Amino acid sequence: MTGHLTTRFERIQARLAATLQPLSCQLQDDSAAHAGHAGAASGGSHYSVKLVCKQFEGLNRISRHRLVYDAVGDMMHTEIHALAIVALAPSEVPT
Repeated sequence: MTGHLTTRFERIQARLAATLQPLSCQLQDDSAAHAGHAGAASGGSHYSVKLVCKQFEGLNRISRHRLVYDAVGDMMHTEIHALAIVALAPSEVPT
């Protein structure tokens, strides 16, 4: 693929990477588990993401989630119906 992000999944990953520069980003498309759900019918998909970011250090869960939602803001409720977030600071990751 050259230069153009073709899938919604790739666009979400790119937004998170560019905005948050995570040390780790595990994005998963959970849409198949929600087939028939009203949100799926409107075209939005269900995703879950686990991020490890230096920016999360010292922030509470709500502030961390706000940073993630800000990164994908205009995609929420159009391309993304639901986003489950696990947001960890590097100091919280088991070694």
